[in-house]
Amino acid sequence: MKILLTGAAGFIGMHVAKLLLDRGDEVVGLDNLTDYYDPRLKDARLEQLKPYKNFRFIHCDIANNTTVDAVFTEVKPIRVINLAAQPGVRYSIKNPHIYIQTNLVGFCNILEGCRHHNVEHLVYASSSSVYGANSKMPFSVHHNVDHPVSLYAASKKANELLAHSYSHLYGLPTTGLRYFTVYGPWGRPDMSPWLFTSAILEGRPIDVFNYGKMMRDFTYVDDVAEGTVKVLDKVAQSNNNFNNLYPDAATSSAPYKVYNIGNNSPVELLRFIDLLEKELGKFAVKNFLPMQSGDVLATYADIEELKLDIGYEPKISLENGMERWVKWYREFKFY
Repeated sequence: MKILLTGAAGFIGMHVAKLLLDRGDEVVGLDNLTDYYDPRLKDARLEQLKPYKNFRFIHCDIANNTTVDAVFTEVKPIRVINLAAQPGVRYSIKNPHIYIQTNLVGFCNILEGCRHHNVEHLVYASSSSVYGANSKMPFSVHHNVDHPVSLYAASKKANELLAHSYSHLYGLPTTGLRYFTVYGPWGRPDMSPWLFTSAILEGRPIDVFNYGKMMRDFTYVDDVAEGTVKVLDKVAQSNNNFNNLYPDAATSSAPYKVYNIGNNSPVELLRFIDLLEKELGKFAVKNFLPMQSGDVLATYADIEELKLDIGYEPKISLENGMERWVKWYREFKFY
């Protein structure tokens, strides 16, 4: 298939692109190469994709409607994966406008492109952050998610609502993936694995929020990429048993679906740090701090829907994943 993949120079995007390319799909990757973090890392990711003859890269900002429409007109993709987004919970508190432009305006442009160019299936990145103030664990796609605690979370919830409206109005099959704390090689410098690793190796203290009393459903990037590709292959269908009196948040009478994609195994933050220390052979200097605005105490993915529908089963344990992460970090230098 010819697949349009936005955010191709991103962490998850690069891994998804490689899987698609390895199986023979034609991938057209979009990215605006923003300087939210060092663009050299994004360039290095793209270098991993350039040797593929079935890969093409277009430098494009999805918030630019004219450019996005031109890309759809030229490329004529069969299916689309939208991973382009402005990430980061804390950054959304400081710079809200960029989240509106990329995560809302940009996503609307992708939806319009899919609508007008007869795309078979749109898969897009949502986030576990949509669960916000929810405290019932594990988080289920059938739970209400109307109480986000950050603008980033609100923008991802809005993506799901926008997708549903296009599925309902135009019959566009859409599937949203709520990613849970993805880590691994080629990860983002603004996320805890990178922040902790660089600080420990350089002898700097690490900030441990809520005094370490937090849990995260750490999910290895290879598992996430595999699940994303399998979801792309399963076009969203209407739920013929959908009951408007008792609506199911995960499905619809329209061709719309939402899944959690996580490890289904939450880990205490201090346990994560302990494993990282062992792999690095060096103890962390911990700076214990109170809870940060926009953060949640715990994430824990119920992945039963994904298991049933596509046979998703995370394979990489945290111990194995941490070993792979540290090995990559020690070997990779872009600075």
